[in-house]
Amino acid sequence: MKALYFAMIITLVFSCTKRREVSDKTGDHAVAAEVVVPEFQSILDTNHLNGAILIYDFANDKYYANDFDWARKGQLPASTFKIANSIIALETGVVENDSTLFEWDGEKRALKVWEQDLIFRDAFQYSCVPCYQQVARKIGVKAMNAYLTKLDYGNMQVDSTNIDRFWLEGASRISPFQQIDFLKRFYQSELPIAARTVNIMKRLMVIEQNDKYVLRGKTGWSIRNGNNNGWFVGYIEAGGKVHFFATNVAPEEQFDMEIFSMIRKEATYKALEELGFCSIPGSGIAGTCVECFGFGFTSRRKENRGHALAGDQGICSLAN
Repeated sequence: MKALYFAMIITLVFSCTKRREVSDKTGDHAVAAEVVVPEFQSILDTNHLNGAILIYDFANDKYYANDFDWARKGQLPASTFKIANSIIALETGVVENDSTLFEWDGEKRALKVWEQDLIFRDAFQYSCVPCYQQVARKIGVKAMNAYLTKLDYGNMQVDSTNIDRFWLEGASRISPFQQIDFLKRFYQSELPIAARTVNIMKRLMVIEQNDKYVLRGKTGWSIRNGNNNGWFVGYIEAGGKVHFFATNVAPEEQFDMEIFSMIRKEATYKALEELGFCSIPGSGIAGTCVECFGFGFTSRRKENRGHALAGDQGICSLAN
């Protein structure tokens, strides 16, 4: 009787443990452990944000987040789609390399920094929406859908009526878990794309690189029915290890929208530091405005020389 009771207890323990380990994606991917980190929620609460910070420890196959339900919720990809859009452009030959020139047609654009000829690398760094809309139109609906299926990228809804804006508005969705899954496959060279494309993309995606770490990623900002939603996705290599992140947040009421563009990054940096994975110098609200043609984490908000900072709606290179 005691043996039977003991067996039942063991079975119960193992079944409960198993329920806590939820796969990042259905299919053949191995189940990864999930750890709720209350400190992540504190970071968001302090900054008056709702949402999720999701971090994946590649070496230990472990996810950390404050809200795993939010991390599974799909959102418009906004400018984070520039990663996939760039890959498809390179693979289809629409863009030859990171020096391909986009000539400005002289028309007024939302941002002054977009009103100039830009090479592909700068179009990515400055998050030039008109440039990438041109790219999407050249790729076309058929090729775009074919590559999105091939890359297994979120759940995009693409047709002839929205080919140049499906990532900015409408029914297209991708979750933080899906963002990290995509980035993991990119990092491991598991995407069905050429090695040349991978190498070009790795150059494009660099935000900061020094002798201690390499940070790659992309931000995004969408406004749907008056509701703001912000992304910061990417990965950081430091000390021989790699950690992926996908932060998705929405501001609470009475939030100061002038700092929304940078707060997404600050929250992510603080979460990485909370876990002890890395320490990013100057990772308070930071950034150098693109009008100064600089990038990095070393200048804090008060040092941004008075330039407006408003993400995809503004001019800071670390915000769009």
